[in-house]
Amino acid sequence: MSLLVVGLSHRSAPVSVLERASLSVDAKVKLLHDTLATEPATEAAVLATCNRIELYADVDKFHAGVAELSTLLAQHSGVALEELTPYLYVHYEDRAVHHLFSVACGLDSMVVGEGQILGQIKDALALGQELHTAGRLINDLFQQALRVGKRAHSETGIDRAGQSLVTFGLEQLAAHRPVAEWAAGKRALVIGAGSMSSLAAATLARVGVAEIAVANRTAERADRLVEILVASGTGVSARSVPMASVADELTRVDVVVSCTGATGLVLTGDDVAAAVAGVDAAAFAHEAPPAPRAPESPAAGGALVDAAVVARLAAASQAGVRLADAGVARTIAPGADRDGCPVEAPAGDGRAALTGVDAGSLELHGAWADQGEAAAQSRPRRAVRASVNGTAVRLALLDLAMPRDIDAAAHRVPGVRLVDIESLAEASADAPMAADVDAVRAIVAQEVAAFGAAQRAAHITPTVVALRAMAAEVVAMEVARLDGRLPDLDERQRAEVTQTVRRVVDKLLHAPTVRVKQLASEPGGAGYAEALRELFDLDPQTVASVSRADAADPKTDDPGRAS
Repeated sequence: MSLLVVGLSHRSAPVSVLERASLSVDAKVKLLHDTLATEPATEAAVLATCNRIELYADVDKFHAGVAELSTLLAQHSGVALEELTPYLYVHYEDRAVHHLFSVACGLDSMVVGEGQILGQIKDALALGQELHTAGRLINDLFQQALRVGKRAHSETGIDRAGQSLVTFGLEQLAAHRPVAEWAAGKRALVIGAGSMSSLAAATLARVGVAEIAVANRTAERADRLVEILVASGTGVSARSVPMASVADELTRVDVVVSCTGATGLVLTGDDVAAAVAGVDAAAFAHEAPPAPRAPESPAAGGALVDAAVVARLAAASQAGVRLADAGVARTIAPGADRDGCPVEAPAGDGRAALTGVDAGSLELHGAWADQGEAAAQSRPRRAVRASVNGTAVRLALLDLAMPRDIDAAAHRVPGVRLVDIESLAEASADAPMAADVDAVRAIVAQEVAAFGAAQRAAHITPTVVALRAMAAEVVAMEVARLDGRLPDLDERQRAEVTQTVRRVVDKLLHAPTVRVKQLASEPGGAGYAEALRELFDLDPQTVASVSRADAADPKTDDPGRAS
């Protein structure tokens, strides 16, 4: 086994680099084809998720393999090699196996213990099988990783140590309130209809939002997600809307979850600011008296607002300024302090972020859910009755995409709470490690040892098969020679002699072949196959032909997709 993995993840690279290094579906296909076209690699698979990009390959030269795989990652991700190199990590043989098994168990995830990675590993294997870039080693490795991940979730409480990225994101939006209490009765917008967006929609329905709107570039996918939500039995109302209507829908919802495959922003800071300003102005106008009245005296305790004031207040809201008129003041508060904000302001245009899910399995999505009455749908929503650091939250945004869908500048808009991949990484870093994590680590160590032993033992199998084939050929030749010397032997006698010779050969070979398999399964046991070939003068071509026949029929058992 000469397994090599070269990659980068949220642990090794900043968000800005991960965002730019994301891979589209086409890029992954080309990356796999180009990897096999290089001299060191014989099979390959690529695992691209919301917070990692990793290229796995079976190589015959370590240093050449590292150089080739690093160059290919840079070429297809669009990030210059000299910029990418400082953030790359390399694992080889047993360490590479240990890394993938840890990833499969959720130990390397941004949210420890999350189970979505299993589906993404299966997608990576399926793509390799479809493109015929996954041979016996990649098939064995990824299928075993799926089994190890499932074992970790079934035999330990790792699920208690972490959760899906969606659930964790909603907990951050809820700001220390129970998610179900925070979500009850809210309207939500889900932008996208891929795997992560679908999970987000299902989670929102389960925690008790009243309405879900789904917007997606492909209307059919949005409609399908809406059908699933309606049939889920949660009682949520759902509808799909065109992507072109997203800006209008922002004024009607309390929560937005976005995860698309778009390369640019889906929601700009201006979009969010306009939506919140529109909600404030509409809500204020809705609550205003139908007709102006003369102002009461200060002693009477208040002042009323006429229509002209309302119009000026709306204009002031959109302009982000303070307006005082006729004893009434409306202030657009400045953004929260950096320390209290869930997202740091990035340099540049604020587009840096991470992919939402396995970037290769998602496409641009959008969907809306809301099957209420037409009048209810058109009615402006009231301000959300939640606050962060004393500021009312009118719009809660959860961005699970990479590159990011929602401009980071949105967190500066008064009344907006934005949680994205970067802020989730910061929050999860402070999460306590459960005792179950240690149990999972023990499982990973055990499974890595077992996998390595099995692979090393399998490496010597072609040599053992070639040895036994040579022995059988010698027996056949000697029996034929005996027939020429003793032509008078009857069939029973000839059969007995033949069986005796075979038993002798089998007994002579049994102990050496069993022992060499045991020795080969131990670390450093690869040299025993070569020793066996030398001792018995085996034809290397014969051994190679056995290896090719074995590799042509890789295991295809399907452990099933994890949910």
